[in-house]
Amino acid sequence: MSKASAPLRRAGNPAASTPRPKPQFTIEEWEAKAPLSDLALKSVAAVKAASEKIPLPLKFSVDEDESSRPSTPNLRGKVGSVSRPSTPVPAFTRQFASHALHPKQPVQTPQQFYDWVAQIDRSVAHSQEAHFRAHVAVVSEHLNTADTLIERIDEVDREVGGLLEGWRSVEEGGKNLKDACERLLEERDRLLELTEEIGTRLEYFQELEHATRMLNHPGESLVLQTDFLYMVERVDICIDYLKAHRYYREAEIYLLRFQQCMTRAMTLIRMFFVGSLRALTADVSRRLSEKDVSSTAQMHLLYTRFRSVTSQLSPLLSELERRAEAHPEDLSALLSECHSAYFAARKGLLVGRLMEEIRGLDPAHTELVELTNAGCSYLKHLCTDEFNLYREFFNSGEDQLYTYLENLCDYLYDDLRPRILHETRLTTLCEVCTVLQALMVLDVAEFPEEPPEEANLIVDFDQPKPKGLGQLHISHLLQMVLQDAQTRLFFKAQSVIQADIRYYTPKPEDLAYPDKLVAARKPVSQHEIKEKDSVSQLFQLPSLDKKETWFPTLQKTVWVLSQLHDFVKPAIFEDIAHEAVSLCRQSLVTSSNLVEQRSSTGVLDGQLFLVRHLLILKEVANNLDYTPKDTEPRSDIGGMTDTLASVLNRTTALLPDALFASLGMPRGHDTLSDSRHDIDQELKRACQEVISFCARLPCEPLQEWVDRVRAFNDARVAFSSGPQTPLLTEQEWAKQAIAENLHQVFVEACERDLRSFVTKLRLYLEDDRTVSVLVTHIEEAIIDDYLKFQNVVWNMYAGAMKTVVFSQDSLRDYLKSICN
Repeated sequence: MSKASAPLRRAGNPAASTPRPKPQFTIEEWEAKAPLSDLALKSVAAVKAASEKIPLPLKFSVDEDESSRPSTPNLRGKVGSVSRPSTPVPAFTRQFASHALHPKQPVQTPQQFYDWVAQIDRSVAHSQEAHFRAHVAVVSEHLNTADTLIERIDEVDREVGGLLEGWRSVEEGGKNLKDACERLLEERDRLLELTEEIGTRLEYFQELEHATRMLNHPGESLVLQTDFLYMVERVDICIDYLKAHRYYREAEIYLLRFQQCMTRAMTLIRMFFVGSLRALTADVSRRLSEKDVSSTAQMHLLYTRFRSVTSQLSPLLSELERRAEAHPEDLSALLSECHSAYFAARKGLLVGRLMEEIRGLDPAHTELVELTNAGCSYLKHLCTDEFNLYREFFNSGEDQLYTYLENLCDYLYDDLRPRILHETRLTTLCEVCTVLQALMVLDVAEFPEEPPEEANLIVDFDQPKPKGLGQLHISHLLQMVLQDAQTRLFFKAQSVIQADIRYYTPKPEDLAYPDKLVAARKPVSQHEIKEKDSVSQLFQLPSLDKKETWFPTLQKTVWVLSQLHDFVKPAIFEDIAHEAVSLCRQSLVTSSNLVEQRSSTGVLDGQLFLVRHLLILKEVANNLDYTPKDTEPRSDIGGMTDTLASVLNRTTALLPDALFASLGMPRGHDTLSDSRHDIDQELKRACQEVISFCARLPCEPLQEWVDRVRAFNDARVAFSSGPQTPLLTEQEWAKQAIAENLHQVFVEACERDLRSFVTKLRLYLEDDRTVSVLVTHIEEAIIDDYLKFQNVVWNMYAGAMKTVVFSQDSLRDYLKSICN
């Protein structure tokens, strides 16, 4: 039993070695969680059926050949069905049995029986443990198989590991090979790129051979070949490239050779142009020297023939100009030679024709204005034709072109300039300036219209201005003659100012004021109206338009300034206007004193004469404003509303600042030029004299009486401590009747003198606003003097004179009734 139990213990070892117990499940839970499929159920049934039929061990198999020994009980059919040993069979069957458990010899002793029984017991026990042993054998076989499988798996794993290691080594090798290939490809691309770059750079050096070979081709017709300009362009590109890459090996040598090639090419262009120009000039000169060549044929030869070769020469000259601009140190001399050859050829063809035209104008006997107009018009057309023809050949050399045109103009200027410098008539010089300026204005009008400012809101200062020739500026050619005319005009105007203004001696009829003003109010003839309308629009004075009543120096000042205004520069005009206005003011002041001496009223006529002419001179100065830009005459002499308001608010001021502002004089805080300031001061003084004179005659008796009363009162107060002095009203000259008489004298003086003064003011000044300003201030001055008399008589006679003398309002109404 111990031996039989050993396999059982070995078989139980794997179960005992389980590290942790597994969870327990019931059969129902197991079947519910892991139901078996039909195939699995069939497999289990087959295993169960096979395990129920366990064969007996070989040592217990029945030996059918042994018939002599009694057979042992046949246990083959009972081992699988029962677990107990079978009972012995009857004796008569043992003798025929041949089973191994049968005794080989008959049992004779108890010991033999016990041995036989023990053998039977061991056989039964061995039979009972047979399926365990079979199971252990199967398990062992399975373990061996599993061990074999594990060994095979380990071998496969080692093989797979080796394969993986080999794959990795192959992968690493492939990656290294790929990297090496990529490096080789990059190296190849770099070498190809380097080869291309070297080839590109070599192209610039290889171009030298091609250029040299072409330039060595004989004949001047080389420049007409189609490849010539292309070769020049390539050489220019090579020069720019080598200048930018001077660090290349032998770059300086190749640069020098390319520059020599460029110089040779441009020299060929210059030689071809000069040769073609000479041949054309010789042919045209021969044709012009023939007899009976019409003007149309001359224009055809001088311009159409030259234009016919521009299609061939213009591209070559454009290349020369462009290269000369890019390389002025090497090629500008060649371009200058082309310009000189062209100008020499044109001048040789035109000078004879130009001199013939100038002789036809008869410069020595023709009127200066007509000569200027005809000569300058012809020169303008000639210069315009020359400019247009030159522009078809060249697109540069503007300075040389204008020098050439000025040389052509000098042929006329040599005859015209002496006539201008010796001209003594100021009007003729002005007409010459008008003709020249008209030609300049027409020149400006011919310019193409420029785009409006709004079209280009953003100004780019880095953008280069377009180069080349634009329009012909004829003003550059006429400027020299105009300057001569303006200079002569300036000096002639100065001589007129000195002779007719500064040193002018008035004639008796010049000082006949106010007779000239009265005569001017008579109806004028139609001829006089036209003569008046012919005066310059800039100096028309709407408030004072009867210029025949002006003093001669004022007339001459306005005439000279009107002549110079549009023909001299602003700075020069400012100086001469300042001189003329200052000298005119001085002559007016001197003449006013002469008018005072000749007039019956004396001071009034002299000062009104001065006020009248100073107002005109002031307005002339305002219209000029010492700048020719202000061509709009200003006739407004101030705001009368401000003047009257200032007068009413400041009744104690004899001459408020608003008065002078209303008369066209700035206030004290304005900045004035010297001449205008002097006019303002003289005008202010003259107005003060007029107002004082007009107010003094009616109020002088009243003022003397009031001063006498104040002196008496002052003396009475001074001697109040002495013997008793008589009262003021007891004095014969201070009685009420005397005061009433003084009032009546004041009224009569106002009726007589003030009315005549206002009439004379209207005669001299004519402008109602200016007259009303002065009359208002005269009224205020009279009111101020009369109020002093009123206060004295009201206090002296205890109010008895209140019904006799004027109140302030009644006096103002009375004076207005007289003045109006």
